Amino acid sequence: MKRVLFICTGNTCRSPMAEGFFRLFAEQDGLDVEVRSAGVSAVEGMQISTNAAVILRDKGAIPAVTSRELSAELTEWSDLILTMTTSHKKEVIQQYPNAVDKTFTLKEFAWSDAITRAKLEAREQLISELQIKQALQQPITEAEKEQLLKLEKELPEMDILDPFGRHLAVYRDCAAEIESSVKRTIDRINGRL
Repeated sequence: MKRVLFICTGNTCRSPMAEGFFRLFAEQDGLDVEVRSAGVSAVEGMQISTNAAVILRDKGAIPAVTSRELSAELTEWSDLILTMTTSHKKEVIQQYPNAVDKTFTLKEFAWSDAITRAKLEAREQLISELQIKQALQQPITEAEKEQLLKLEKELPEMDILDPFGRHLAVYRDCAAEIESSVKRTIDRINGRL
């Protein structure tokens, strides 16, 4: 059994939708998994957004009832951590360094091929090196800046934007993006990709 954890900011919109879709599609596919969601800045016990709940119910998915905050226990429980944005991924890894090998953005895990994953790793490595140089008050060269810009231009967008406080139509667009990525994630887990 695989344990999947979805992460967003407040655990009231994106990650509950991802959790609900994943649970629904995994069950339809006969995939033996457990799934949860949490937020890097969640307030424990908040209701999920009305629009997220409406979308999940319309799709026949059972929504998570209330939000939960990301914790060491949840990261240890999970086999795979999928975040809605690159900044969520960084925050998870900063707080829980042992989770580095199992933490990806949802779109990175679902849509990346080997070449894209290699470029993502190269970008993350370069960013880490540049941060160390800054901390040591060493200058960053123009070549290093150009290399980072080149990698940024070559990579697809890996973030799913937050619909919080927006109209139902914005939630529907966000949900469609999450839904397609969740379906590909299930295909990847099942070895179909």
